[in-house]
Amino acid sequence: MRIASVLAVGGLVLSAAACGEAPDENNGAGDGGKKYNACMVTDVGGIDDKSFNTSAWAGLEAAKAENNNITTKYVASKAEADYEVNLTQYVNQDCDFILAVGGLMGTATSKVAAANPDQQFGIVDAKVPESNVYPMQFDTAQAGFLAGYLAAGMTKTGAVGTYGGLPIPPVTIFMDGYADGVAHYNKTKSKNVRVLGWDKATQKGSFTNDFVKQDEGKKVSDALVAQGADIIMPVAGGAGLGTTSAAKASGGKYNTIWVDVDGCKSTPDCPVIISTVVKNIPDAVKEAVLKAANGEKLEANPGFLGTLANNGVSLAPYNEFDSKVPAELKTEIDKLKADIAAGTIKVESAAQPK
Repeated sequence: MRIASVLAVGGLVLSAAACGEAPDENNGAGDGGKKYNACMVTDVGGIDDKSFNTSAWAGLEAAKAENNNITTKYVASKAEADYEVNLTQYVNQDCDFILAVGGLMGTATSKVAAANPDQQFGIVDAKVPESNVYPMQFDTAQAGFLAGYLAAGMTKTGAVGTYGGLPIPPVTIFMDGYADGVAHYNKTKSKNVRVLGWDKATQKGSFTNDFVKQDEGKKVSDALVAQGADIIMPVAGGAGLGTTSAAKASGGKYNTIWVDVDGCKSTPDCPVIISTVVKNIPDAVKEAVLKAANGEKLEANPGFLGTLANNGVSLAPYNEFDSKVPAELKTEIDKLKADIAAGTIKVESAAQPK
């Protein structure tokens, strides 16, 4: 999915021209090293989406912390029309590495990269034809499968829900895996837990059409709860905070599963987050920037694909739900993780990175 200098999600969004640079530091002072400028363009979700934009920025900051010749800065896009403008701006500012965050930025990144073949780009959640764009993609269907099995094992109403920000592959891949995890639980346990908000067969479901507005997330999850769901997984960036905050206010009526970054580390709503489908964007971005800064060539093919086997995706700890998740269910999920990583169980989604 597409998803630091912090602003409240749902509040002000940084203007397209404003760079959120970290405080000036004496990085590499006196060592004679040439600065390596790593620059990031966020998707419209903003830098503080508690999701993929936040994760990508954390990766750049981690690279800077490890190599003090690396400098970092970002610009936040307010609309899709800003993508090409912001990417071009950084080309003109002589950034060494330009990171585009989110699948929606693919077209703009491809265009700017084609016009600047000597410029190194990276992109999260997409792959484009240009060889100077290093793709970082994630098979979140695998970890989503574990989340669906977990939700099916924890529901008291016999119905669980999910919804997305937009019907695009980096979103629906989570939802496909989640639905398959529930289906696997039903098959092995002879149960009939329903999935609300997504039909994998038809690829139709519930969407906010937004990655920022929390009221839209709340509106969609309210509808799912009204249909009987007591566990909901929003795949909608900052808009999903409307669901977690409403769940916290519901007095235990329903709980949630978060995505991208462990919700107990990134949101104030840990008491209602059973677990998180983690997309390990920070490590992928950090590794790419460190390699590039050290002069290594980043190969666009195959790029990076995060899986359960390489810890590129995972199911986060149960945190405050640790004592509430039955030991047997935990063991079953651990076994499923091992089987998926080994290829014994195949998780398939039309949205999986090719």
